Amino acid sequence: MVETKMEGRFSMQVNILATPDDLGKSAAESAASILRERLSGQRRVHLILATGASQFATLKHLAAYPGIEWGRVACFHLDEYLGLAESHPASFRKYLRERFVEVLPEPLASFEYIDGEGDPNAECQRLASAIQQVEIDLALIGIGENGHLAFNDPPADFSTESPYLVVDLDEACRQQQQGEGWFPTLEAVPTHAISMSVKQILKSDSIICSVPDERKATAVQRAVEGEVNPDCPASILQTHPSMQLYLDEAAASKLTLS
Repeated sequence: MVETKMEGRFSMQVNILATPDDLGKSAAESAASILRERLSGQRRVHLILATGASQFATLKHLAAYPGIEWGRVACFHLDEYLGLAESHPASFRKYLRERFVEVLPEPLASFEYIDGEGDPNAECQRLASAIQQVEIDLALIGIGENGHLAFNDPPADFSTESPYLVVDLDEACRQQQQGEGWFPTLEAVPTHAISMSVKQILKSDSIICSVPDERKATAVQRAVEGEVNPDCPASILQTHPSMQLYLDEAAASKLTLS
């Protein structure tokens, strides 16, 4: 593992592992450490979870990590497609239940899933009411091929105070979803989603970002070494005071870090 602490106008810890599974194991270990530390001093801990192929290994290892009192952890969901049934293979609610919630050793305190099948504006208001009442201890997130955070595609709104938004999905984002095998054709990928806003993600006390795969290398390079710019939404992570980025060697291949 190569670990680089970046200094200057921002600080970001970049961890480069050999394989996606190594990445997930290391990210999960850091997440577990934060959760256990918070649980030692708080009655309830609040966690944001992402989905997608980038989170497979991280969530697998975190769910199996010993010593976490999951019954005192409350979770929030980053994003969900509009109009997609929970039974659909690409449903993020289905993903989170099957890959994380149902494999934990005990039930979570709560999970605020995003329901994209009803009135999206009412759902954004419901989620906002829930998340604005708590402090988020940790967010587990990824970076899209187009540099998106959650479903905040470029150019992302860095200024909105709304915790959740209805967003348009750009073609690059939709191509990624098809390319990862979630949908048979581009036309089958929804065009809209509910997404946690960039500002709300940044309100998390700690952020752990897991990004495997060479197809993410350009986005990673722009996010880590480029200017903070809405055209690469993930570049805003440079400004967070407690940000850990976990990459495999393929995703880190375009970085110039030594």
